[in-house]
Amino acid sequence: METQELIKMLAEGSVDTLYMTLVSTALAYVIGFPMGIALIVTRKDGLKPMPSVNRILDIFVNILRSIPFLILLIAVTPLTKLIVGKSYGSTATIVPLVIAAAPFIARMIESSLLEVEHGVVEAALSMGASPLKIIVKVLIPEAKTSLIVGCTIALSTILGYSAMAGVVAGGGLGDIAIRYGYHRYQTDIMLITVIVLVLIVQILQEVGMQISKRTDKRVRG
Repeated sequence: METQELIKMLAEGSVDTLYMTLVSTALAYVIGFPMGIALIVTRKDGLKPMPSVNRILDIFVNILRSIPFLILLIAVTPLTKLIVGKSYGSTATIVPLVIAAAPFIARMIESSLLEVEHGVVEAALSMGASPLKIIVKVLIPEAKTSLIVGCTIALSTILGYSAMAGVVAGGGLGDIAIRYGYHRYQTDIMLITVIVLVLIVQILQEVGMQISKRTDKRVRG
């Protein structure tokens, strides 16, 4: 394969990978963020204790998180076809990515919000703040740094999932690695693809960590 053709293919694969990762992350947060808040609020010591609801949510999240992504990718093929119209390509891969990432993000949100000191919440309650106001004005702002770090981890994880989708022609760099590096035994292309994936992950992590440092009150002088 000519160098120019390879560069073009890798550029298109990188764009597809970023497209899948960013769109999937955004949609997964739309689902996972309120789910994570619900897990916190409905705990027995939460703002609105609902043990039964909390238990159902907890089991639901655990079940989805327990399914390996490759198996989930194949299992939801009928749903993917129903929503997108096909089961291959970068857009189709977004469906299983969102399903896999949403419960993971819910746990990340739950973990971040649990880090908020209980005394801060109690102070807000003593001043008559409503549960919604406490969530919006206290929990989320206080956990902002941890939430950003969690988002950075989620992006890296979802990018890894998107690469796995190459096994079923999911598009992106993973598809290139499988199609050329595995099926055609072109080890050099696979190696280059891996390097590009690592570089993208490092850039996403560095951007995320820099943003989190800027929002961390503990590092402000």
